[in-house]
Amino acid sequence: MSAEVTPADQSLSKRGWLIYRSLWWVLFGYFKLFHRIKIVGSDNIPSDGAFVLALGAHRSILDTPLAAMTSKRLLRYMGGEAYFNIPVFGSFLLLVGGFPVERDVTDRQALRLSEDLLKAGHPLVIFPEATRGSGTDVGEVREGTAFIAARAGVPIVPVGIGGAERSLGIGSKLPRPTKLALVVGKPIQPPAAIDGGRIKRSQMSALSHQLTDEMQSLFDQAQSLAGH
Repeated sequence: MSAEVTPADQSLSKRGWLIYRSLWWVLFGYFKLFHRIKIVGSDNIPSDGAFVLALGAHRSILDTPLAAMTSKRLLRYMGGEAYFNIPVFGSFLLLVGGFPVERDVTDRQALRLSEDLLKAGHPLVIFPEATRGSGTDVGEVREGTAFIAARAGVPIVPVGIGGAERSLGIGSKLPRPTKLALVVGKPIQPPAAIDGGRIKRSQMSALSHQLTDEMQSLFDQAQSLAGH
């Protein structure tokens, strides 16, 4: 059974906000002490207003909490539906502002929720590759990220994550105390929507290619900073 999703334009409950902030500091201490995390370019994160935070290359389940380290702002998350169907954990994800998306189909509800969140001024975290991978190259970037940003008229802030696969890659059970790095790139402005919200497919393709190139560059920089 799919996880129930609450309206995205509603703010988190006070309890959810307090849990998010408390967990942020716990995770920051963990990454600082255990992984000697280095963060570069955090001043590229907008101080207010909505944006899409696009992270790559997606190599580890550590990537989700690492996304939060880029900013002290409350970030909302789009994640794979399977995570939200896990007892207790799924409820926790909803409590701190996450919502599920079906990976292998066009999930129109998730797209609507994403657009509502962004129009309400919330930053939204997306992994453009949709699933975890391995290796030195950023995987295929789906056009959904470009589409969501263009429809809402908000910038995409690309981020490269370095060292996460070595610490806790696919198949690993526990994280190794290896160095991690995040490199935040300059915001990418999407093309303006026309004719009642339509965006040309060629524009979405061009933006996705631009995002792929930028994420690859940032991933390479982050890997270098993490000692790869």
